[in-house]
Amino acid sequence: MLNLEELFKKFIGFIHVTKGTSTNTEVSYLRDLHQMQMYLAASGVKDVDGITKEHLSNYVASLTSAGKKATTISRSIASMKAFFAYLTAKKIIEKNPAESLKTPKIEKKEPTILSKEEVVRLIECVDKDTPKEIRDRAMLELMYATGMRVTELISMKMSDLSMVGEYVECTDSKKTRQIPFGNACKKALEKYLSGAREELLEGKTSEYLFVNCSGDEMSRQGFWKIIKTYGKRAGITSEITPHTLRHSFATHLVSGGADLKDIQEMLGHSDISTTQMYAKLSKNSVRDSYKKAFPR
Repeated sequence: MLNLEELFKKFIGFIHVTKGTSTNTEVSYLRDLHQMQMYLAASGVKDVDGITKEHLSNYVASLTSAGKKATTISRSIASMKAFFAYLTAKKIIEKNPAESLKTPKIEKKEPTILSKEEVVRLIECVDKDTPKEIRDRAMLELMYATGMRVTELISMKMSDLSMVGEYVECTDSKKTRQIPFGNACKKALEKYLSGAREELLEGKTSEYLFVNCSGDEMSRQGFWKIIKTYGKRAGITSEITPHTLRHSFATHLVSGGADLKDIQEMLGHSDISTTQMYAKLSKNSVRDSYKKAFPR
């Protein structure tokens, strides 16, 4: 009988090949499954055949008691369901103990959207001519100009950028999409590529467009710190994340009259219903502006 650790590896290998999952997704699955494994081991359960529905229900209850967020618990349940469904399909176990687990209700929060003025403040507060700040401004400009995901931004290769065509190529598990960018973004990229990138590399070579201060690949956490630092410097009081610029990009395009199908293509949404959320957010923004500005 294979131990849980070996089964986790086989499961990750399976979803990587069959579903084209990203490294981040696979790390998330493993983290959830290892936490489940620790709970089960503390309860005296080490054999996969010994895991019951009651064990998993008790584990979920322990997450609730520990004050874990509904989103965290839902993700953990999704990981267990996927893992045990795989074991059942491969006939490693006869019965799926996670099949009847119920996910908690998640209250959907509207994403934070920056106004156009706030975006300008955020980007223009990066005003020093150090290699790091030149890079940071180019990253913020590119993310807002294209609405790409943070993973796409930090993993972008030099070969994905066309300065002549003024577009970038983003590739996910399904397809490659081309996203145009404007003049402000082009100027920021030109400034970064004209010397700042080489200074950060310090003689190294890299296929990545953006590199950290050691000349290596940027991390998600690194970019998270960047946007938090400049958000504070710009005096933006709302909670902003790397995804905030993606949401703001889409909402500003909708309010400017861009076609939803075009926005769907640029964002890489498989279903237009996901993109339609920004039409609603744009209407809410107009309503809020009216309430603030109209004297009566």
